[in-house]
Amino acid sequence: MSMIAIRRVVSTRDEIFHEGGAPRAEPLLVGTIAVALENPYAGSYFDDILPFMEELKELGKDLAGRLVELLEVEPSAIEAYGKGAIVGVDGELEHGALWHEPGGWGMREVLGGTKAIVFSNKRVGPAGTRLHIPMGHINAAYVRSHMSSAEVGMDDAPRPSEIVFALVMSTGPRIHARVGGLAASEIKGEDGQR
Repeated sequence: MSMIAIRRVVSTRDEIFHEGGAPRAEPLLVGTIAVALENPYAGSYFDDILPFMEELKELGKDLAGRLVELLEVEPSAIEAYGKGAIVGVDGELEHGALWHEPGGWGMREVLGGTKAIVFSNKRVGPAGTRLHIPMGHINAAYVRSHMSSAEVGMDDAPRPSEIVFALVMSTGPRIHARVGGLAASEIKGEDGQR
């Protein structure tokens, strides 16, 4: 029997043309997708929580594919990503950490074997809690221009016995990025760092 019991899915698509400077011809696209589902470990302490991580793997891949579709681009157009979790108050922070592998590897598979770590954030909170998920370049964590965040949350989630798992993606750097550092064009792509 599946441990996955989804109550709702919320997605957003943001089109950003400028931040005060010259408008771009094509907007930066930033997308989020979040799912509220039952936490099978809420209310009690369990030593072995890894079975839920295993079951979440297909969900991670599915949500990553849906997010690329929402942005209406090819996977190769995605340049930054991140993941996160909001655990309802009957759960624990470690339950949110179960999303590291399914969310991260789900996006890596959909996007074609990216190299950089998938930045993440997680917290425990009541329904309506918001979470800022950090994003970084998909192939090099040191690319400053792609370090940003996207906010996720649902007014009625997570309920005490739920978890909200989320993914975020963008098609490029911050609008008008100009703080130096490693440029995306200089990525060596050897280790996910530079």
